[in-house]
Amino acid sequence: MKKFSMIMVLVLLASMILSACGTTGGEVTEADCAKAEVLCVGLVTDVGEVDDKSFNQSAWEGVQQSGADFVKYVETKDAKDYQSNIALFGDMKYDVIVTVGFAMGAATVEAAAKYPDIKFIGVDQFQSEPFVANVVGLVFHEDQSGFLAGALAAMMTKTGTIAAVLGTNLVPPVQAFKVGYEKGAQYINPDIKIIATYHPGGMDVAFTDPEWGATTAKQALDNGADVVFGAGGKTGNGALIEVAGSAGKYCIGVDSDQWETVPEAHGCLISSAMKLITPGVIDLIKMTKEGNFPTTGNYFGGAGLAPFHDFDSTIPADVKTKLDEIAKALLDGSLVTGYEFGME
Repeated sequence: MKKFSMIMVLVLLASMILSACGTTGGEVTEADCAKAEVLCVGLVTDVGEVDDKSFNQSAWEGVQQSGADFVKYVETKDAKDYQSNIALFGDMKYDVIVTVGFAMGAATVEAAAKYPDIKFIGVDQFQSEPFVANVVGLVFHEDQSGFLAGALAAMMTKTGTIAAVLGTNLVPPVQAFKVGYEKGAQYINPDIKIIATYHPGGMDVAFTDPEWGATTAKQALDNGADVVFGAGGKTGNGALIEVAGSAGKYCIGVDSDQWETVPEAHGCLISSAMKLITPGVIDLIKMTKEGNFPTTGNYFGGAGLAPFHDFDSTIPADVKTKLDEIAKALLDGSLVTGYEFGME
């Protein structure tokens, strides 16, 4: 078995059937959620879909693997439905509601006031003081995993040009990935050329537009990029798949280990800039069940690079060593990414 370096995080993804709801044992139903001995967990997606092979899917897999007695999700089709979707679980007296995405932050806090006995986990929703007692933000250092991805890209490019195809700049975690990627690449090569493009649309389309992602990635390749970072749900996936069709080019995924979720990108996918959403959701649900729900407002999940998989022998030893050095320096604070919240 290969020994993973500090930058590698291996997440064993269970095989999941993405149904509208799931139960354990086949005996518990939603009608039982009001019972004290039954743990019910509901998940509300952002406008992105639950099978996005990235962000929402990672959160849903965490819910499914949490050991809850009854789990169910609702996909949001329009942002105006955030509150009504949350209420589908709140009115049924679920114990935990997971809301996914920065854009749901205000709706989550509002719902927490309406349902004070329910615990809310807001993925990518940084909580500011004064903290709400029944809300915890599951947040990550996206700038650090982005920094590592940028450093990897800069060390693997042959043309001196790399690219990033991104979701909307309205979402701070996407900004953090972009800035981290740019700073990491420039840390390796201050003169590197970076083509970074945000999706021009709003929250309703920015993460569900693989056609735009593919077109934007092709434009970057045509302009000399030979490593492309796709960071934007299905939009980013479109970029990865486009790059996979070009011989000799590399791509880097985002959020989860996309080797496991986007097999169409295997031809180019050297790693992914991960934030460990699945284990973070699992941990917080288990903490809730044990009576240890965090009261400090935010819970920081892990972040780092995914394994290199079939490209392990392609990545030179000195590149792996350098990435290890960077990861250690980021962890102990001797190296900072330069990202500040809202700087984009």
